[in-house]
Amino acid sequence: MFVIVGIILVFGSILAGFVLDHGHLIVLFQPTEFLIIGGAAFGSFIVSNPMAVVKGSFKALLGLLKPNPYNEKAYGELLQVLYDVFQKARKDGLVGLEAHIEDPEKSEIFKKYAFFANNHHALPFLCDTLKVLLTGAVEDHHLAEILDLDLERQGEEARAVPSALAKIGDSLPGFGIVAAVLGVVITMGAIGGSAQEIGEKVAAALVGTFLGILLAYGLVNPLANAIESRLRAEHDYMNCIRTALLAFARGDAPMTCVEFARRNIEPVERPSFAELEALTRKAA
Repeated sequence: MFVIVGIILVFGSILAGFVLDHGHLIVLFQPTEFLIIGGAAFGSFIVSNPMAVVKGSFKALLGLLKPNPYNEKAYGELLQVLYDVFQKARKDGLVGLEAHIEDPEKSEIFKKYAFFANNHHALPFLCDTLKVLLTGAVEDHHLAEILDLDLERQGEEARAVPSALAKIGDSLPGFGIVAAVLGVVITMGAIGGSAQEIGEKVAAALVGTFLGILLAYGLVNPLANAIESRLRAEHDYMNCIRTALLAFARGDAPMTCVEFARRNIEPVERPSFAELEALTRKAA
């Protein structure tokens, strides 16, 4: 929602200022300039990125139309599922978790927590780590290294999308210059025409430069930053799971594990300790 509001403010303020300064909006409507800049930018985007990144970019852009899913409610659910899992392990041992982590889609524990169960990063991250602990072949300090490596690789894969969009955003002013130069070439070809005709062609050429700069700094780069912000929110969510797993691996009580996880949440989204107690009682 805020993304749409921001885009409207950017374009609305620029166009409103242009009109208030006695400009004519029809002058800015230059379909060929849009075609040159947009087509060249999209083509270079396809050339420079694998199809997975191209598809991921469209998915990430559509995701910006929805609120950030990693809110206080999501974190509350996460603390509940972590407590539930650790409490189950404390009562029945890690062997008691085997059926749940081997086939999480059928687990009665995970079925209670829809957001977590449908998170294709968080659920495997938790289950795979518990499988490693179940083997008993990894020491605590090695487990931390494994988790950090996993999160680092996930982060690198996810950051490919905003990085690709940012590079295209940086290239848009250049494509705007290309469009402007082509406009100047066309203008020079009509140099013997009337002053009005030449003026219109010069204006069209300048619109190309204007569009390239506007689309770069008013649209594409801000969208890339917004996607990166969403990725940081997901990383914080995953890091919360990491903190709880490390506490569990060293033998801390379930409540202590989720308290470590709670302290790892950003204050604006963090439930209070009283709320945590209520959540764990509900989970139990």
